[in-house]
Amino acid sequence: MMIDARLGRPLVGVVCDRFFAGEHDLHSAKHSYVHALMTGANVSPVLIPATRGIETFDSYLDAVSGLLFPGGASNLEAHRYGGDAIDGMLVDPDRDHVALALMRGAAGRGMPMLAICRGFQEMNVAFGGKLHADIHASGHSADHLEDLSEDLHTRYRYRHEVELTPAGMLSTLANAPRVRVNSLHRQGVASFAPGLVVEARAADGLIEACRLDGHAFALGVQWHPEVMLEHDALSRALFEAFGASCRRYRHASDQADAHQKA
Repeated sequence: MMIDARLGRPLVGVVCDRFFAGEHDLHSAKHSYVHALMTGANVSPVLIPATRGIETFDSYLDAVSGLLFPGGASNLEAHRYGGDAIDGMLVDPDRDHVALALMRGAAGRGMPMLAICRGFQEMNVAFGGKLHADIHASGHSADHLEDLSEDLHTRYRYRHEVELTPAGMLSTLANAPRVRVNSLHRQGVASFAPGLVVEARAADGLIEACRLDGHAFALGVQWHPEVMLEHDALSRALFEAFGASCRRYRHASDQADAHQKA
């Protein structure tokens, strides 16, 4: 198991988006996720490219002690969950290929995962759930939708409350029955994947957070805790708990490696 030799922090993989900037084909992740991992989770992030050229993922899973599946401008392709495509919707088939495979692989290893916004939707699809391609068209509140005419700071304000599942992971971290969140998304859960457990719902009934049952730390949230890290108690607690789980996973892996060599 690799670690950051200078800081002694576990390596955590961040799944990239793939997109064009002008004529340039890029793989990237927003700095807000990298910053939150370094300062909130106390881990060392490494970027994992989004390309369908990757056929096997064991080398990536062997190298890291956790995975972050961030938000993104694109949506999952409809065929991934048996839905109908919407003309003009931005998709990222390369990210879909990488994210869904890594998520299933990490689940099989008990590796910590934190999935945010698009990542939350990937989590539902990876384990057999379906999505609304457009939640507003499906009757859900406009409070979920992003207004691109607003400046970035305004756009990521608290949008609505979510009700936290009693005795769930999030309600324990928040020490509260409900919290306000900065939820911005077009797709959302239509049918919930078997094996996932609801952690939070919005007032309109839409599932906004979940965890993988029986897993030490595999949590997905529809909102953006990486943006609220500096002043939101639950956001800080969420990244701290994720980092602690990654360190426990690394320690257990190192112990297993040492036992094998003995």
